[in-house]
Amino acid sequence: MIIACPCALGLATPMAIMVSSGSAASRGILVKDAASLEIANKINTIILDKTGTLTEGKPQLTDILAFNGEHPKIEILNLAASLEQRSEHPLAQAILQYAASLDQKSSHPLDQTILAEATKEKISLYKLEDFKAISGKGLKGFLQIQNQKVEAYLGNRALVADLGLDISPYEADIAKLENEGKTVMILVIDKKIKGALAVADVLKNESIKAVQALKRNNIDVWMITGDNSRTARAIALKAGIDNVMSEVLPDKKSEKVRELQGQGKIVAMIGDGINDAPALTQANIGIAMGEGTDIAMESANITLMRGDLMLIPEVISISKRTMRIIKQNLFWAFFYNIAFIPVAAGVLYPFFKILLNPIFAAAAMAFSSISVVLNSLRLKSNKL
Repeated sequence: MIIACPCALGLATPMAIMVSSGSAASRGILVKDAASLEIANKINTIILDKTGTLTEGKPQLTDILAFNGEHPKIEILNLAASLEQRSEHPLAQAILQYAASLDQKSSHPLDQTILAEATKEKISLYKLEDFKAISGKGLKGFLQIQNQKVEAYLGNRALVADLGLDISPYEADIAKLENEGKTVMILVIDKKIKGALAVADVLKNESIKAVQALKRNNIDVWMITGDNSRTARAIALKAGIDNVMSEVLPDKKSEKVRELQGQGKIVAMIGDGINDAPALTQANIGIAMGEGTDIAMESANITLMRGDLMLIPEVISISKRTMRIIKQNLFWAFFYNIAFIPVAAGVLYPFFKILLNPIFAAAAMAFSSISVVLNSLRLKSNKL
């Protein structure tokens, strides 16, 4: 009975998981459940959200275009900033910060960029009424201009197409900005295209290295974004990403994850925003950036506290080391039982008159448990 004690078997997996979780936490990787560490080494496809994950998530307003010479650029900025003052999108903040408003209610990085510029230019915004955010496309509202209520839109190509407007006269100017990796927002006033604003976000310093590291591990890397294909391709090219999902509406991200899973892929989704939460839940493993929203972190299996993309290859490496240690632990635990149970049963007695002393049996079982613990503690080493 002593030699058959399954203590080592009982310790083999939980001990390795506990040590690896602690080791990961010391590196800024918080693992919510043990299953994540077991699955991570099987990941063969990773989807990276663009804004705030691949990029800094702090867009800057770079260009203002005034079409047909009807309005000066400063007026285009004023109109856009006025429309953005209640937006939840980061691009709106980019414009509003450019244009400056004391009444701005936006929290999205792109929106905040415009707000900063407005503040800088000390622009007085128009009164905004009946504001509406159009998911994945832009904004709609009514501006009070010279005692008149004017319908205004600010958004992407899809929004302009929905309005039935012809963008072709301005295609060259817009395409030029998109080819530079900038996000272009088109301003429509009273059903007429008046101008456009371009916002740019920079790649994180570690994005390119992280993508290269993942590719070396034979992992397919995808970028997912609501940007149009031209802008998305330009950014993906800079990051070294070959596979791009562009013009994806926020509520469709989880469907894209499901499509890849339907092809037999084991998918990890990395994101930071509220819109990423369903996709994080749908993926085999959801990884949230520590600088992201609480909802994203709650939906994810793993959180990267530093928001450092180089921690993603580290997650996979820790998972591989953990599974290797678990297999070693199970081998030695089974080995002790398989080797010594027959001896304890007296199989050697007819030939060598040897019986297993209970004290030796207890020592052997204790040693088997100690060996499992010591082997698991090797996970604390980076050199494993």
